[in-house]
Amino acid sequence: MSQAQQPSYTSHFTHSLDDRNRITIPSAWRFAHDVDDVLLAVPQNGKNGKYIAVLPPAEAAKLRAKIELVALSDDDGQEFIANFFSQTQQLWFDKAGRISINAELLLHAGIKGGEKGGEAVLVGGLTKFNIYTPACWTEVQASAVKDKGETMRRLGI
Repeated sequence: MSQAQQPSYTSHFTHSLDDRNRITIPSAWRFAHDVDDVLLAVPQNGKNGKYIAVLPPAEAAKLRAKIELVALSDDDGQEFIANFFSQTQQLWFDKAGRISINAELLLHAGIKGGEKGGEAVLVGGLTKFNIYTPACWTEVQASAVKDKGETMRRLGI
């Protein structure tokens, strides 16, 4: 990742997937990365639906550091790790600034891929970004507006 600038994922963008399950990442987001940067796509279950979290190298490194602390003798921890990472995918940008998301992750989030190429909403989270269906994103927005004050207090913002 570029040392000069840490990526800041802000705003939201609606893009269609092509017939090869590729989606264009906003240029402002991808220009903060080096060509060989690898991102990590993680399936998530939110209170308003399922989505895909995309972690840039710095966030993936934080996750890696926590995983490295789990003892090999911790059977529950090792089984959780195996299950969790069996559902993730490494991503990288192609020359056109797209990432290709596997069918399992798209199915998890309810995003249509393949020849029917559905729409997805890419939502910035400052240090990472999430990919939702338009309907799920609408639900998240409605919920966030309703709970905004309490959530901001809980997060100390």
